[in-house]
Amino acid sequence: MANELTLDLSQDVPNALTAIADQERAKLIPKNDYNKVGNEYSSVNRDAVADGDNKGRGTGVFLDVYNQAAGDKVDIVERQNEIKINKFNSAKPYPNFQL
Repeated sequence: MANELTLDLSQDVPNALTAIADQERAKLIPKNDYNKVGNEYSSVNRDAVADGDNKGRGTGVFLDVYNQAAGDKVDIVERQNEIKINKFNSAKPYPNFQL
């Protein structure tokens, strides 16, 4: 393969297209604030735990699926709305054949 051309794609001369691309890239690829030093993402991270905001949905407890506090604030409100119209709940579980 002696006839191959060597291409140099580096851009050492500033140009408008590269400047625009750098600005757009900064907007489209936000900085990841999770890191191993002080904010490692895990099941107990403040952004993963359901604490009333719109970020977290979990409780930090393994297989904690029956916890009424699980989910973000929209999930909790919707779950409460569904319980209003559903005759089965934690005190009267499904199936309840003694109707």
